[in-house]
Amino acid sequence: MTVSGSGPTPGAVEGSAVAPTGAPVRPGADMFGAAAGGDTSGFGGLVRRAPLDASSPRPFGTWFDDAVDALVDTFPGFGDAVTRVVVDRGELTLHVRPERVAELCRHLRDDPDQRYELLLGVSGVDYPSTAERFHVVYHLMSMTYRRRIRLETQVALEHPHVASVTGVYPTADFHERETWDMFGVVFDGHPALTRILMPDDWDGHPQRKDYPLGGVPVEYKGAQIPPPDERRSYA
Repeated sequence: MTVSGSGPTPGAVEGSAVAPTGAPVRPGADMFGAAAGGDTSGFGGLVRRAPLDASSPRPFGTWFDDAVDALVDTFPGFGDAVTRVVVDRGELTLHVRPERVAELCRHLRDDPDQRYELLLGVSGVDYPSTAERFHVVYHLMSMTYRRRIRLETQVALEHPHVASVTGVYPTADFHERETWDMFGVVFDGHPALTRILMPDDWDGHPQRKDYPLGGVPVEYKGAQIPPPDERRSYA
């Protein structure tokens, strides 16, 4: 793999997402929202770390530094399009502005130093306690270099719009439809953004965290189990 040697030194591109940071990891809560101790599921010790709000410090390690440096050199407006570069658990994630996602995907596919020919999937995540609560995550793979990279973007409930990548990766068609169906994220430029799992006349988006669980009570071994939205809250 040929990578330009004129990229930033382990320290930084001023004003861009790859500037170093010493931001500590904030204390997190367990998977049910309780702030004290481990989770309350009975398994114990299952603790979720709060994500960093800044880029990971340089050097990133392995091939990550060279790959990011090559993007800085070849992708126009990298510092504006990419807001954070995060390396966590041996994986590289670029946080991208929603209107620049398709443009960056095209560059990652076509640039000879990147060659991410395969889109493995598009998925959604809902963080209702944040202003830009809906995150859309793209997993890309380079068959040429046997490498993987993750793109992540986030939008608010008031304007949940992201540029569709179907023009770059046609296989994104069904993935984006599912993310729209489950989370209500609108992919601008998608050829037919319709529901794919729920009926066409379904009301709402079931994987949003504030979507009512509903359900009916169930009798089990003589006990009456209430529907999910009436059971114990762990928050």
